[in-house]
Amino acid sequence: MAQSETVRPLDVVIVGAGLGGLYALHKLRGLGMTVRVFEAGSGIGGTWFWNRYPGARCDIESMEYSYSFSDELQQEWKWPERYGTQPEILRYIEHVADRFDLRRDIQLNTRIAEARFDPDANLWTLRTAAGEAVQARFCVMATGNLSTPRVPDFKGIHDFKGDWYHSGLWPADGVDFTGKRVAVVGTGSSAIQMIPLIAQQASHLYVFQRTANFSLPAQNRPMDRQYEQSFKQSYPQRRQEARQTGFGVSGYPVPTQSALEVSAEERRQKYEALWARGGSIGFLSCYSDFLVNPEANETAAEFVRDKIRGLVRDPAVAELLTPRDHPIGTKRLCLDSGYYETYNRDNVTLVDARSAPIQEITPAGIRTSEREYAVDAIAFATGFDAMTGALREIDIRVEGGPALADSWQGGPQTYLGLTVPGFPNLFIITGPGSPGVKSQMIHSIEQHTDWVADCLAHLRDHGLSRIEARPDAGEEWVAHVNEVANSTLYPLANSWYVGANIPGKPRIFMPYVAGVGVYRQKCDQVAAAGYEGFELSR
Repeated sequence: MAQSETVRPLDVVIVGAGLGGLYALHKLRGLGMTVRVFEAGSGIGGTWFWNRYPGARCDIESMEYSYSFSDELQQEWKWPERYGTQPEILRYIEHVADRFDLRRDIQLNTRIAEARFDPDANLWTLRTAAGEAVQARFCVMATGNLSTPRVPDFKGIHDFKGDWYHSGLWPADGVDFTGKRVAVVGTGSSAIQMIPLIAQQASHLYVFQRTANFSLPAQNRPMDRQYEQSFKQSYPQRRQEARQTGFGVSGYPVPTQSALEVSAEERRQKYEALWARGGSIGFLSCYSDFLVNPEANETAAEFVRDKIRGLVRDPAVAELLTPRDHPIGTKRLCLDSGYYETYNRDNVTLVDARSAPIQEITPAGIRTSEREYAVDAIAFATGFDAMTGALREIDIRVEGGPALADSWQGGPQTYLGLTVPGFPNLFIITGPGSPGVKSQMIHSIEQHTDWVADCLAHLRDHGLSRIEARPDAGEEWVAHVNEVANSTLYPLANSWYVGANIPGKPRIFMPYVAGVGVYRQKCDQVAAAGYEGFELSR
């Protein structure tokens, strides 16, 4: 829907129709604002639209991983399993869009290529890849944190005679690997979910692992209806509790006890109980020093290593699967259903791509420094240009100024993870410098969007048309984010939290890890102080 200069600009344009963009549309439309969403995909859902690989599933429990803004929605929706699958979560998202009549303000198949801010008119002009233009007073980037797949640039990849796929660009109608020789490259979260299912179909599966990752059992199961009913009855208390926790999930209060205060037997019993319960949040919030004290962290790491050794029959394979290069929890802590047991199958081979790196993709398969593996299909589970990739792909700039991507050459600069100094009237949902990826994402999406909505209402009510984060506020926030991170074990890992999976990306720890409760307080304090750190003007 192209808009000429004579068409009245929108109040807000939103980029992205995932969980963040949809809630922002609903919330801002509810304030009486004119809003339109632009989405590159042919359907809504964001992460849950694109990531259709086998076994794709949320690692937060279904009863938590859902919108809280409507109690009617909370009460009416029934999740079939403890952890939602990609198809079920996408069905939920589509239900939300229909229930709240969101589709009429969403334009699909529309990739935003550039965004320009006119400082004299206080207007953003966004242009699509097809050359259409739309103007708005404010721009909200709901582009997501894991929405720019990193397809590796292996030599010969386009000469491969078979089919290859990326976990984040999976065909909508799925892939049948029955009877095929398949390679999975990568052993992060997506790979850990897909490997057990591909192994059941493939005649032989080769898993190319460069770095072993810690994975915990999901202990997934069909939804217990009594549990569901009890959960729904206590939603008000649970949602309020989640707001004060570290990860935005109820049932896991902020820990106060050190792992080193208790006996080895008491620790082991706790870890056994958490292993049996399933999920990652229990481990991440089990002791106060789990993510800050190497000795405390090692007690849990060795517990999980011992579990791996007990699950994998071949000691040499078990040793390769046992992480030793990072503290547990400092990379994304994966959840699985039968991942380690899959390596006991006769048709599965683990390839150590650290000692024998991949040299090239040949027409017939994959060649490492030691040998060639003939395969019919390759699944790349090589991750994403996380947190900044989608924003850097759009040419965002103030007229006459540098592009956002250029100003972030040394790492992302934000204030609160919500705004960018030098870029007026621009907001980011769960951006770098916020707890986003280190939290229950929908919780953070709602908190961010509510803050932005309150801010825009404040501007409107006070006759203001422009808000811009001050450079010093951004510098202080980035320094604070780094100070918090450096007080933990997180920076010790070569994770996508620091951009380690993207060649040439500056090594900056991007999430805010003081916890969603602390972060919420800081955001609220900024607003209560008249938007401290911002310049507001007419």
